[in-house]
Amino acid sequence: MTGQAITLALQPRIEAALAALRHGSGERCLSDHAFSNLYLFRAAHEYRFLPGDWPGVAGRTYDGARHFMPLFDIAAAPAEVLRDLIASHDCLYPVASRSVQALTGIGFVATASDDDADYLYDAGTFRDYAGRSLAKKRNLVRQFLAAHAPRALPFDASLADAACQVLAGWMAHKRKGEGEADQHACLEAIHHAARFGLEGFVHFEGDLPIAFLLAQELQPGVFAVRFAKGLDSHVGVYPCMFQHFCRHFGRPVLWLNFEQDMGLAGFRRSKRSYRPSALLPKWRVTLPD
Repeated sequence: MTGQAITLALQPRIEAALAALRHGSGERCLSDHAFSNLYLFRAAHEYRFLPGDWPGVAGRTYDGARHFMPLFDIAAAPAEVLRDLIASHDCLYPVASRSVQALTGIGFVATASDDDADYLYDAGTFRDYAGRSLAKKRNLVRQFLAAHAPRALPFDASLADAACQVLAGWMAHKRKGEGEADQHACLEAIHHAARFGLEGFVHFEGDLPIAFLLAQELQPGVFAVRFAKGLDSHVGVYPCMFQHFCRHFGRPVLWLNFEQDMGLAGFRRSKRSYRPSALLPKWRVTLPD
């Protein structure tokens, strides 16, 4: 395989490039543009780092398409460079809307699928679950708090075992085997949380850990929820922990990004039930047929 494996040693170089792409994007920052995402899902997407004058990461999307993730501003790159990259990797992906606008008028084609799009929410949605459309979430929080006496602790390394216990319980409830779902990525996130800037809470009932949430601040006040796991035995724990994060995190929380649904019906129903403010398209840039 060409390129280099995605290792922790590459974090400073790749993260610096992605931070430049994120800069100034506000709440419309794509969840993919962070080293943590590349590292944690390096196996699932067969990611490889390609250095050079126009560096990037090659991989495969969830639907199997080969792609090249530019680690540079594509609007500043010569058109012939982009054409060569597309010819070698089939498409440029993911490309944010603010970057793709400069390309569609000079012979490139941009398409997007809702399967890839990030779910973006105003944090106020979770603070109160106001309005008729979120009445079910309000009721779930009310019922959960009436049935349980939870407490939440800010995540740090001392709570890694508690988070792992929740993950194991979640896997058992979902009847997932070793290595299925996102187990390995989640375990690595727990153990490398500080390195990747993952922050959040572990929720307990008494001494029993029942849920945890790890999020990453992409832009000031804009957080990608990387992992949120709860025990199915505690109905309502998910809307409760999202609410707790937005109300009690140590810095302002303005927006939450729940990442993509990958075209999975269960994910789609769950994410849409929280009434997203927007779906952020991730464009695939190709050449005309």
